[in-house]
Amino acid sequence: MSKIVKVKKNPQGDITDVMLDNGNVCPIKEAISMAKDNLIEGVNVGRAKNGREYLRGNPNGAESDNLDNKPIF
Repeated sequence: MSKIVKVKKNPQGDITDVMLDNGNVCPIKEAISMAKDNLIEGVNVGRAKNGREYLRGNPNGAESDNLDNKPIF
């Protein structure tokens, strides 16, 4: 199972790609599919009010685990 170690954001601050601990880079849509298949640990898929799906870190009280706080690549 992979973990997200870094994220890439667009100018609006939305995460567009993630880097996994094996060095692979995935577009966010692919990462969402992988999370649904339980291939990425520590995240789950949420749904915004507009129906768009997004990745979010599992709640554990650690701010550093929030995807928005991961290092940028």
